[in-house]
Amino acid sequence: MNNLHQWVENMWWNQADPPLWMRALEPIYAQISRRQLERRASRSIHPALPLISVGNITAGGSGKTPFVIWLAGQLKDEGLYPVIICRGDGGKSLEPRLVQPSDAPSVVGDEALLLAQQGGCPVIAGRDRVGGANMATELGDVLILDDGFQYRQLSRSCDILLIPAEGVGNGHQIPAGPLREPLTAIQRANIIVRTGTDSFESMTKEREWHWQAKPGTLYDIMGSKSDRPNSVYAATGIARPQRFLSDLESLGLRISGSHQFPDHHSFTANDVESLLNKKAPVAVTAKDAVKLVNIWPTAQPLWVLPQQAEAETGLFEVIKQHLN
Repeated sequence: MNNLHQWVENMWWNQADPPLWMRALEPIYAQISRRQLERRASRSIHPALPLISVGNITAGGSGKTPFVIWLAGQLKDEGLYPVIICRGDGGKSLEPRLVQPSDAPSVVGDEALLLAQQGGCPVIAGRDRVGGANMATELGDVLILDDGFQYRQLSRSCDILLIPAEGVGNGHQIPAGPLREPLTAIQRANIIVRTGTDSFESMTKEREWHWQAKPGTLYDIMGSKSDRPNSVYAATGIARPQRFLSDLESLGLRISGSHQFPDHHSFTANDVESLLNKKAPVAVTAKDAVKLVNIWPTAQPLWVLPQQAEAETGLFEVIKQHLN
């Protein structure tokens, strides 16, 4: 299954032509998706608080989580009290639930837990995000809807669309490519942000903003006194893990080997044992660390690479204009 997942990801993002059976399924998915989105839009409600949606048009890997953390920090600096609403992918919560930093990622989801630990504001996770918006009215004064571009049930004051530096892959819709919607859906966005680069070729006539998450300082989340290694074994459970490998190499680290688990992978004791058997320092992303920290041996270092946001000057001011 893991090999199949990697093959699909490579085919999507390496501009490869999808096989015939995938191209045959593409219009079926497109029709079902279009009907679902139209039905959601017809039932859209206005939340009691102004809402900023952060989403994408491709499946996974556009930097939504670090962007939402950055946006929450910017809003707080303005004296506002943001509340993040997310689906809780990788968790079991159906009804909206206020996430606690000590919650299990298997219950609330890995991204929701990371947002609660690093966002500095309340996070509500659950499939019912309309219910989450209602719950949030007692917790803050502005909503951030994570992964909200296709969640049309909630109307928004500002629709931010993130497009990764790699663009939109091979240009096909799921399953033949990474697109969730046709490229014409880009017109629905109020603000388009290209993530992961400070230079790009514009995809639209309107101005596109730059935003990127740069690698921070590698640290041991287990708190050991170990010196930073020169070589690491990289383990990831994220979409398009090549970005993580590139970040490690940009810090001068040698990658002795790597294992790519599927996005939102639930790590097990067997996974930990397998990683420890590599007999090399293990490096993971912050999103993976929240799932590993409670099952990792306390005497063994677990190296985490955080990310630091860098936004183009003026981006947040444009977001504020839409709120006003």
